[in-house]
This record gives sequence, C-alpha cells and structure tokens, in this order.
Amino acid sequence: MLLGLAASCVTNKKYQMLQKDDVNKSNLKPDSVVRKYQKEKFNYRIQTNDIISVRFESLSAKEYDFLSNPAGTTANIQVGGALLLGDLVDENGEIPFPFVGKVKVGGYTIFEIQDNLQTLAAQYLESPVVKVRLVNFRATFLGEMNKEGVVTMNNNRVNMLEAIGLAGGLTDLADKTNIKLIRQHGNTTEVVYLNLLDENFISSPYYYVNQNDVLVVPALRQRPFRKYFGQNLSLVLSSLSLLILALVYTK
Repeated sequence: MLLGLAASCVTNKKYQMLQKDDVNKSNLKPDSVVRKYQKEKFNYRIQTNDIISVRFESLSAKEYDFLSNPAGTTANIQVGGALLLGDLVDENGEIPFPFVGKVKVGGYTIFEIQDNLQTLAAQYLESPVVKVRLVNFRATFLGEMNKEGVVTMNNNRVNMLEAIGLAGGLTDLADKTNIKLIRQHGNTTEVVYLNLLDENFISSPYYYVNQNDVLVVPALRQRPFRKYFGQNLSLVLSSLSLLILALVYTK
C-alpha cells in the first residue's frame, strides 16, 4: 500500500509549466529579466465559415449611408453577454454587401479587411470609418480540464496558456508533456503534440491559438490509482473489518 501511495504522487516536475533546467533560483535578483524570447508576428487570417462583424460609420446623411446596415447574410450569436450581428464567410472567402456585392475577406487579417473596406467605402461615403471584429474566435478543450468545453474569445491573439486559463485550467493529473493539438488550415488538418512543461514552448509556432483549435489533454499514469483506488480503499477496509469482526464473533 505504501508503494502504491508513493507511485500515485505527482511531483512538481510533472506539474509546473514552462520549466527551465538551467535556472539557479538562489542567484535570481528581484525584478530582473532572466531571458527574452523573440516571437514571430501573429495575425490570424480569416477562413471560410468564420463570422465577422463589420460596422461602417461616416459623415454622410443617414438616408444615403446604405452600408451602415448591411442586408447580407447575418447570424446572431451571444458573446460575452452582447448580441452581435455577423456575416458568415462563404466557401469563396467572401461576404455580401448591398449595392457593392460580394467582397473578398478570406485570407486577410482583420486590419487588412478594415483597410480594404475603408478604401471601398470612401468611394460612396464621406470620411468613412470601418470597424471589423471576428465574432466566433473559439477553441475546444477536452480531457484533463477542470471544465471541458468550447471557449469563445473576444481577442484573436490569445496564446495557449491564456486560453487554458480561460477554459478553467488543467487538472493536477493532466499530462502536460503530451497535449494533442488538432488544427485546421482550409482542407488540411494538423495533429501536433505540445510540451507545456518546457519553457522553450514560448518560441513554438503553436504558441498562439488559431480558430477552431482542439486541445485534447491526456492523463498521467497516476490517474487510475488516484481516482479509483483512493475512493474504493475505504470501502475495502470497511468490508475487511466487518469480515474480521464476524469471524471473531462466530468463534
């Protein structure tokens, strides 16, 4: 039993994320920068079936501002308690607008779409301002999570650690060295395994979350013992005690 209990323990080496072996904590100075990592610029590019919210503002009279309330395909969804109207990007990466027709947005970043639509709107409106937001930026978390499910994020530049925090965090029995990431790029699906215990993950190309990412978090080998043996131990001991007591009284 003692060996079993020892084997069920989870050490800090398996628990603490973003570890670095060469760190000598005794030499660390307060408020000092230990290391720096250079990150590549990350800007999510709109894909098919994304829902984006486009809002036009201008000095044109209301009766002439035909872009202020697009009549194209819209979808209502709930994000953060606010009801937003969004346009669904079709298979050609386009969204519809009245009079103008369909406009290409697939493959562009949010800021590129804003610039393109502002140039387009300037042909019809006076001093237009365009605001574009990705409405359904989300990721799915399964496995050893404190709360499994889909997390919708208002910001499309979220790293994996932030997203895991938004999802409620990992359990103590999560295997952080072998997390499966399923990522879609158009018609291609990638499967990658992430090691969140290694600090070098900060420089990984998978550091930031993409639209519709799925993370599957496996369990450590200690999980069956911790989850089932501990719960059943008291039942086994109670049954054994009752059996011994019955044998004593029968004699």
